[in-house]
Amino acid sequence: MAQRTAARIRRGERGFTLIELLIVLAIIGIIAALAIPNLRNAMDRAKQKATMADMKSIGNALELYSVDHNTYPRGMADANTSMVAPFLSPGYIKTMPPGDGWNNSWHIDTNASGTVYTITSYGRDGAAGTATGGPTSDINCDIVYSNSSFFQWPQGEQK
Repeated sequence: MAQRTAARIRRGERGFTLIELLIVLAIIGIIAALAIPNLRNAMDRAKQKATMADMKSIGNALELYSVDHNTYPRGMADANTSMVAPFLSPGYIKTMPPGDGWNNSWHIDTNASGTVYTITSYGRDGAAGTATGGPTSDINCDIVYSNSSFFQWPQGEQK
């Protein structure tokens, strides 16, 4: 027994003790707990920015359509990509974005005379909210784009 202990001391200890491994795992856990919410927030902000860019692209295609036809497509109520694509694709937009950043469908409306259009994304939660207009800090806010400008959009720190 004394020979094994002496041999271990001569060779030097190899490996980590259980305590050292637990400390390392605890540190990794703390770092992950701090980083994951920030990562999720950054991913949601990226989805919001992509959604806003897609809305501008659809809006530009609608504007180009109106230049050629002197009107937007008329009388659409809560239209999605498949209803709008025949009017715009491929002549005015190469491919219609299938949905917003969260894979929810678009909600595109035009009035009966074809003078106004509105593109709405219900945001992260996918549920219709109240459109108060202007910038908002609600992470679940609806994003509303109407006649070449944003009516409601996310801005600043999201909560």
